[in-house]
Amino acid sequence: MKNRILFFVKIYLLYLLLFVLQKPLFMLCYTSLYADRSWVDWLQVMYHGLPLDRSLAGYLSVLPGLLLVVSVWTSASWLRRLFQFYFGTVALLLSLILTVNIGLYAFWGFPLDATPLFYFFSSPKDAVASVSVWMVIGGVLAVLFYALLVYALFHACLLRPSMTSRMKLPYHPLRVSLLLLLFTGLLFIPIRGGLTVSTMNVGQAYFSDNLRLNHAAVNPAFSLMESLSKQKDFSKQYRFMEPDEADSLFVMMQDASLCPQTDSVAVEPTDTLFTTSRPDILFVILESFSSRLLTALGGEPNIAPCLDSLCHEGVLFTRFYANSFRTDRGLVSVLSGYPAQPTTSIMKYPRKTQHLPSICGALRKAGYSSRYYYGGDADFTNMRSYLMSSGFESIVSDVDFPVSERLSKWGAHDHLVFARLLDELKKEADDDATDAGRTRPAFRVLQTSSSHEPYEVPYRRLQNDRLNAFAYADSCVGSFIRAFRKLPQWQHTVVVLVPDHLGCYPEGISNLTFERYQIPLLMVGGAIRNPRRIDVCGSQHDLAATLLAQLGLPHNEFRFSKDMLHPVSPHFAFFTVPDAFGMVTDSNRVIYDCQAGQTVLDEGTNPGENLLRGMAYLQKLYDDLAAR
Repeated sequence: MKNRILFFVKIYLLYLLLFVLQKPLFMLCYTSLYADRSWVDWLQVMYHGLPLDRSLAGYLSVLPGLLLVVSVWTSASWLRRLFQFYFGTVALLLSLILTVNIGLYAFWGFPLDATPLFYFFSSPKDAVASVSVWMVIGGVLAVLFYALLVYALFHACLLRPSMTSRMKLPYHPLRVSLLLLLFTGLLFIPIRGGLTVSTMNVGQAYFSDNLRLNHAAVNPAFSLMESLSKQKDFSKQYRFMEPDEADSLFVMMQDASLCPQTDSVAVEPTDTLFTTSRPDILFVILESFSSRLLTALGGEPNIAPCLDSLCHEGVLFTRFYANSFRTDRGLVSVLSGYPAQPTTSIMKYPRKTQHLPSICGALRKAGYSSRYYYGGDADFTNMRSYLMSSGFESIVSDVDFPVSERLSKWGAHDHLVFARLLDELKKEADDDATDAGRTRPAFRVLQTSSSHEPYEVPYRRLQNDRLNAFAYADSCVGSFIRAFRKLPQWQHTVVVLVPDHLGCYPEGISNLTFERYQIPLLMVGGAIRNPRRIDVCGSQHDLAATLLAQLGLPHNEFRFSKDMLHPVSPHFAFFTVPDAFGMVTDSNRVIYDCQAGQTVLDEGTNPGENLLRGMAYLQKLYDDLAAR
């Protein structure tokens, strides 16, 4: 009995030791981020991460505890082989999780959760497109090396024949079994995090106002497990307040067409940006662009000169924000007017996306044709399913380009995708001339991909690879616009240039800063009435209601989107990132870390004004997500 109890305790303590030592290992891999931290900070990271470590060690000790109960009744050799298989599997999984967490943190800036699994299983090829072959090889070797070290530790401390042979069949097997079951049952306490009302969650590792210290303290395996458990239970997430309170706050944040009007407010018509009520609409969704890339928005010079020049002849929204940090979130925000979610991506649920409203669907009802252009894999992250259910009649993707043109890791380079669109516009112009005029207005979307890791583009103007990739994308836009101006369709077209999210520039930018979400929104084309700058605050998901209102089309089904040009609509921006949200208005800017349960940034003339509003907005978003 004594040997079995000692064996059980050693299992738990070994797991705990491994998890504690992983934290300084993570920090050593990112010495540039933690170089200014004292040894006290390193110790605090290990200490404050203990609750999650104890919990996960408890989870992983349950099965060995039950196997020890079985060992009371039999000494068969298969039991030892089962222990070996279990610890070998655990060693490999823990090594894989640790290595992926270290590898991805540089790109995403938050601990590992379920997000990478969604991208990998949606399209493995595209999921690793940002990673070089040597990084993959190095990662695989690191996983195997660390797994062997962990298994060697298990073997030395637990699995040697000399140690397992000490566990003879006891004289009182029932008594020993009950005692071992009691010890195994006691694991409920560290698993749950004690006997208080609150249960264990990632936020319990947060202890500092330095976000990177908190991230180092988080056990990545626990973070992944918790994230996976949250993927479908949306109706119970983000319960900040009673439903009635959330409803009353949310209704005041809706579009003027959805929220009740008072007699004291005179509702004026939306400003008219276009010269015609049914222009052709072309969306150019710019991969990863930031406001910092445009001098017109106070950014750096000579990176995107073509877009900068267009800013002076089009409609420029100067206080526009991305909804999130990844393409799949940004596409749904732009094309469906639906805010991004911090714990998941609605695009991974085709059953839900098929019920989303969409700009394409609204325009098709108004007689528009539609087509989507993308040089990459349209099946990545369920994109094809989403686009088709949104109403697009056809999709041009990587398979529609010759193999010789698919030279990028993301498929065809941007200049080839623009060339494909331009060729079709020229053919359409010839057909229209033959048929004596345009018959249907057109809605087209072109999504770029080259300004993304690994920044390998057929162009060299800037020394920095990241900035050069943006300069290449800008040159593609400029060349296309110059050619498009010569076609007759230009005079009745509105080109909407909007990023999917802010990506790799500025380098090393934190997820919990306002700058992380500041992106340009620019409308140009022959159908633009006058150049102007619009300084109202808005987000990607507001583009749907704003555009449809300009066209005089109903947009009531877009309950989260608001017309940014309507004088009665509230003006604010909302964004999310795992696991936080932000809200920006003229009087207050706030970012709230949901895991830590604390406000990270709170600025403006009315501090705290947007906190409850943002909570209500997120709560109502998850109510809607659960109901779809």
